[in-house]
Amino acid sequence: MLTTLKKQDGSNTTNIEETVKLMAEYLIPKEEPNDETEQHKQIREQSKEQATEDREYTIEEVENVIAELKHKKAPGEDAITAEIYQRVHKQIPTSVFTLYNECLRRGQFPRKWKKVKIVPITKPGKENSTDVTKFRPISLTNVAAKVLEKLLINRIMHYVYKNDHTSRKQYGFTPQKSAIDATIEVKDYIEEGLRDGQIAILVSLDVKAAFDSISWARIIKTLENLKCPANLYKLARSYFSERTAILSTNTVHIEQEVTKGCPQGSSCAPAFWNILFDDLLNKNYQKQTKMIAFADDLLMAVKAESIREAENIANIEVGKITAWAKNNKINFSESKSKAMLITRRKRKENKEIAIYMNNKQLEQVNKIKYLGIIIDSKINFRDHIIHTTNKCTTLIHALSRSAKIKWGLSSEVLNTIYKGAILPLMLYGAPVWIKAMEKEYNRKI
Repeated sequence: MLTTLKKQDGSNTTNIEETVKLMAEYLIPKEEPNDETEQHKQIREQSKEQATEDREYTIEEVENVIAELKHKKAPGEDAITAEIYQRVHKQIPTSVFTLYNECLRRGQFPRKWKKVKIVPITKPGKENSTDVTKFRPISLTNVAAKVLEKLLINRIMHYVYKNDHTSRKQYGFTPQKSAIDATIEVKDYIEEGLRDGQIAILVSLDVKAAFDSISWARIIKTLENLKCPANLYKLARSYFSERTAILSTNTVHIEQEVTKGCPQGSSCAPAFWNILFDDLLNKNYQKQTKMIAFADDLLMAVKAESIREAENIANIEVGKITAWAKNNKINFSESKSKAMLITRRKRKENKEIAIYMNNKQLEQVNKIKYLGIIIDSKINFRDHIIHTTNKCTTLIHALSRSAKIKWGLSSEVLNTIYKGAILPLMLYGAPVWIKAMEKEYNRKI
C-alpha cells in the first residue's frame, strides 16, 4: 500500500508520513470553504426541526438488525466483531434495546460511533500507478454504529416509501426493481421511437465519487422538505455532524474531520444518495426525454424526428443536469460520460453529434455498457452477445484445463460448475436481449 505517490505539483512523496498524508487528503471527504455558495449557507441555516415524531424502535426491529450482522465483516476502531456484539445482545437485550431508543429519543448519534477507520483498497488494474486515485476508501465502522445506522435508515425509507416520495425513475437500492428492469425501460423507450421512424440519442453520465460527494446540508434540507418525523430528522442531523476518519500505518496515525459524503460500505449511503438524487430525476424534462438511474449510474435517452433536434434537446437537458450538480456539489466526469446516436435509417446524413457538459464535448461512441449489458447504436445487441460468448469461452477453457489436471472431475461436478458459473454469465440480462436470438447468426455464436 505504501508506495511513492505523485503530488499535484508532479513531484513524488519522499517518506511514509508524506505518502499517508496525501492519501488522507484524497480518501477522507472534506468540503472546501470556497465551494460554499450563498444558497448552501441558506440551506444550513434553514434546517429546522419537524413537528411529528416516529414511534420508538421495537424489540423485534433491534433483534432483527443485530441478527443480520455478518460475521466476516471487519470490525471498526473498537475491534468488537459482529459475533461478539450478538453475544452481548443475548446477555443484556433490554440494555441494548434501551440504548438505541434513547439515541432516537434524544436525536443523538454517539460521537464515538461517528469515527471510522479508513482502509485503502487498490482499484483493479491500477496496482502500478503512482496516482493517489488508485485507491478506493473502505470505511470500517463500529458494529454498534452499524446497527443504529440500519435502524435509522430503515425507518426513514419506510416513511419515504409510505408517503410515495421516491422517484419511479430510480431502480437502484429500490424494492422490487432491478438492473434488468432499468435496462428494459431504456430499451423499450428507444425501440418505440425507432418503430415510429425516429432517431434517439443515449447519454451515459458518470458521477465522480458519488457517495463521497454527498452534501450533508442538502440531505438534511431534503429530509426537512419531506417532513421527516422530528426524532428521525434530528438523529440524521446528528449522524451528519462531528464525523472523523482515521488512516494509520505502523508508524503514522492521521485522524481527520469528515465534512461530506457517506462512509463507503455503510447501509445509509445508498438510501441517502437516492433521497438526494431523486431531486435530479424529478426535474421538469421535455416529453421526448427519458431519465433512468440505477443508484449513481445515470442514463438519459432522447428521441426526435431528426438528429439535430435530438442533439439540441440533449444539450438542453444536460444543461439542467449540470446546473443541479453545481447546486448540490456533485461532479460529473466529462471524460467518462459518453453519447451515442441510435438509428436504423439507411439514408446518408451527418451522424456526428455534439453533446456538451461543462463546455466539454462528450465522446461519441457506437456502444455503451450499462449495468453489465452492452447497448449498441442499432439496439440489436450483437456486441453484447459476442462479448458474453467470449467471456464464456474463456471460462470453459479454464474448466477444461482444470478437468485435465485433476484427471477425474466427474460429469456431475462439471455440470454443477456449468450451472453455477457459465449459465448465469451466459443468461445475464436475457429479458433485455432475448429477441436478438431470433437471428440465426446470433444463435450460431
